[in-house]
Amino acid sequence: MAGGAAVAPAGRRQDYPGGLTPFVFMACLLAATGGLIFGYDIGISGGVTSMDPFLVRFFPSVYRKQAEAADGGNQYCKFDSQLLTLFTSSLYVAALVASLFAASVTRAAGRKWSIFYGGLTFLAGCVLNGTAMNVTMLILGRVLLGIGVGFANQSVPVYLSEMAPARMRGMLNNSFQLMITLGILFVNLINYGTDRIAGGWGWRLSLALAAVPAAIITIGSLFLPDTPNSLLERGRSEEARRMLRRVRGTDDVSAEYDDLVAAGDASRAVSRPWRDILRRKHRPQLVMAVAIPLFQQLTGINVIMFYAPVLFKTLGFGGSASLMSAVITGLVNLASTLVSVFTVDRVGRRALLLEGGAQMLAGQVAVGALIGAKFGWSGVATIPAGYAAAVVVVMCAYVAGFAWSWGPLGWLVPSEVMPLEVRPAGQSITVAVNMLMTFAVAQSFLPMLCRLKFVLFFFFAACVVVMTLFVAFFLPETKGVPIEDMAGIWKAHWYWKRFVDDGEDADGRGDVEMGIVV
Repeated sequence: MAGGAAVAPAGRRQDYPGGLTPFVFMACLLAATGGLIFGYDIGISGGVTSMDPFLVRFFPSVYRKQAEAADGGNQYCKFDSQLLTLFTSSLYVAALVASLFAASVTRAAGRKWSIFYGGLTFLAGCVLNGTAMNVTMLILGRVLLGIGVGFANQSVPVYLSEMAPARMRGMLNNSFQLMITLGILFVNLINYGTDRIAGGWGWRLSLALAAVPAAIITIGSLFLPDTPNSLLERGRSEEARRMLRRVRGTDDVSAEYDDLVAAGDASRAVSRPWRDILRRKHRPQLVMAVAIPLFQQLTGINVIMFYAPVLFKTLGFGGSASLMSAVITGLVNLASTLVSVFTVDRVGRRALLLEGGAQMLAGQVAVGALIGAKFGWSGVATIPAGYAAAVVVVMCAYVAGFAWSWGPLGWLVPSEVMPLEVRPAGQSITVAVNMLMTFAVAQSFLPMLCRLKFVLFFFFAACVVVMTLFVAFFLPETKGVPIEDMAGIWKAHWYWKRFVDDGEDADGRGDVEMGIVV
């Protein structure tokens, strides 16, 4: 990253010259639009699968099961279909695989070209989905969308962390999550409108309009500058110095440039980053790259975001009412993400994660209790309007807790703690774990809801307890720490210092054995 503050030996921070320039702000804003395609995709599947014409055409068995539930059947199981969940979750398998290949592209060609390739592939998927005639075309389109998401999610957070000044890194990196929430809100509004189109073809418009955010990031990426880090990593030192001057808005960049050169030299010395990240000295970063995205998905948030219309329909809302309820949760998601954008560099990462964990815990327990009290184990009940409104309110409180904590910080923290030499590989691991867990949650939620019923929400509540304890004991504060000096936080940590201080063997090579770390 292009710095922002230096940490003196005694631990005192001092600012590098320069700050947030209009050039950096616009570059980060443009790069962050890569989050739009991910957000749009999160919201699209649940929206179209709540539309009867879509179900009749592609998933008639689900439509028949839904009709039976409307006549007094089990509400928990009316959307239980592995083919239906495969439509949603196939994207995330493709994104997982793509993110691993994206690391090599990001390192060799630069961050901007990885973003470009992601947007281009996503566009192809939009065409296939919008013109789909059968389930095979739908799923192939989702696979192409997944490849695009994998490339974008791997490269955009790295780009933002490297361009931003350290004291504003949280705010600028969180713009990625802000764009994800905007994408979710936009698609919820679009679904609400297209559901009302006469003739039953509105679902095609919902799927095809994903091309709009894809076009924004694809074309926009062509105008993105390379980060100074990426230029140095590829041996283009003079270009890196010029770019650093431009992004900082000052010629006095010597101290920061020297730090970047040192990081770049270390990066070029590593020919096998996938092996290097397994070294003992990188154990803390590797654990964060795996644990944070894993925990982010075990909050249960994508149950709400993927299946919000389906879930609200399960709870007895009508078709349009379920889509409108999803719009409401999308608005709460957006507003709460803005809270994180403007507070993360003031209150710090840990405070937001701990508070968000407590709020999500209360929300999941309350949702489980409300659904259990009304539906019980039978899943047969009619929910009064006031009771349904209470469920929506509680879900909104839960979404708010996620949106200013684990939502944006689940992308920010892994991208900022990685040293340059393993940063693309580390971010690929983060995205791969995120996509693997997203696939698992998306594929298993509807069957689990059918079998575990309201207890499923208590399962997610227990996961929130575990991840909040993990933050309390194992995640150090990274607020305001320059990305090149991040190693110091591990050396000062009560647990991780044993790996960093003793992380090198006598010959300078790290221990690549994984071991048990927590």
